[in-house]
Amino acid sequence: MSNSSVRWMVAPVLATTLIFYGTAGAAEKQKTKPYPHYWLSIATTNQSMPGMSPEMSGMASLFGGKGAFGPKRELHLQLESPQVTAEKPTAADEIPPGQKMGDALPLVTPKVEKSTSEPGERRSPEKYEKPKARMLIYWGCGETIGKGQPRVIDTSKMDMAEFGKAFAGRAPTQQTPPSPRKGWTYGEWPSQEERGDIPADSSLVGAHRVKGNYTVDIPFSLDARRDFMAPIEFTSVTSTPSGATKVTWKEVPTSIGYFATAMGHKQETGETIFWSASEVPETGFALQNYLTPSDVSRFIKEKVVMPPTRTTCTVPPIFKDAGGAMLQFIAYGEELNLVHPPKPKNPKQPWNIEWSVKARLKSTGMTTLMPMEDGSDDKPARKTKKKSQPRDEETAKEGADERGEDSKAPKGGIGDRLKGIFGF
Repeated sequence: MSNSSVRWMVAPVLATTLIFYGTAGAAEKQKTKPYPHYWLSIATTNQSMPGMSPEMSGMASLFGGKGAFGPKRELHLQLESPQVTAEKPTAADEIPPGQKMGDALPLVTPKVEKSTSEPGERRSPEKYEKPKARMLIYWGCGETIGKGQPRVIDTSKMDMAEFGKAFAGRAPTQQTPPSPRKGWTYGEWPSQEERGDIPADSSLVGAHRVKGNYTVDIPFSLDARRDFMAPIEFTSVTSTPSGATKVTWKEVPTSIGYFATAMGHKQETGETIFWSASEVPETGFALQNYLTPSDVSRFIKEKVVMPPTRTTCTVPPIFKDAGGAMLQFIAYGEELNLVHPPKPKNPKQPWNIEWSVKARLKSTGMTTLMPMEDGSDDKPARKTKKKSQPRDEETAKEGADERGEDSKAPKGGIGDRLKGIFGF
């Protein structure tokens, strides 16, 4: 598909997702004067894919990654306060020693960029070419394809509104983190001025204190369940005789639920295939992000999110004609929600809130729905005697059969085969 076609298809999905995402912080009914809000968005990512070449790392950006391989810790700190200072805004989070990132992380106020457009200037709307494409929607773990599947979306037979509705799924609790806004002062880390890698052994556990010239002091502590989550580690990705793919992962100790989606492309027909691990119809576009614990609990009961005790899922044989697919996986973590002072037990007593803190957590991973070729399968590699290189296709097939490989599988490494999945 052309770039304009991809933009046409993704636009309504992103619009729907942006509506769904946000925070309960903005929805709080403020019974007193405005007060500072401090948010910690704590993430662990693992974009490692065996055999994938560096030039393919850009694929990670399509699934919310940044093209980096291996486990990585990410932290986004955001502070907003109704106070405005005549001085240069300064604030910082004084962190515990175990974080191993110095004494404090500066919360930098972004510089306001002046618009280069003239007042009243209008830009002509970009014209999008309506593509002709078919998308097949599947769901559920299992060796076989469930009844009533796939749900077919044909872009040539629907308008933008119909397309967006077809992709829409469940709506999590709206979340809106702190951000720059009129009449308030905002600071964040990392920023254009302050960036830094987070050590692999960094820990957020311990006492924190936010201080600044536009906010009251905000002291709080994080425990082990609000520390960086363990990375997603796939221990086995194997094909079954039916053409399905069994995926096994290590349990994430502090996870409260899991969710997975996958995407592939049939070059022969031009069809794009979407799948989610939900037991009921669900695209899951709004679920690949931070969710509140109450939402996770609700979605587990609705059989959309997998429980934290689950460590395996078999993707039905829907990608075998597509040469494979990309799997996106997320483990949801606990939250911390603090308000100071706590709500009085006496409803007649005034509640003068001074500040609030929210910490939210997730761990995400991505892999290919192809059998691993690096010996990381759940079965130990069978020792065989070294053999000479096969001289013809028949001998090569015999060698592949002996090793339990598919002689019809795409040649080359996983990086080469990914190009076939998405048609480039």
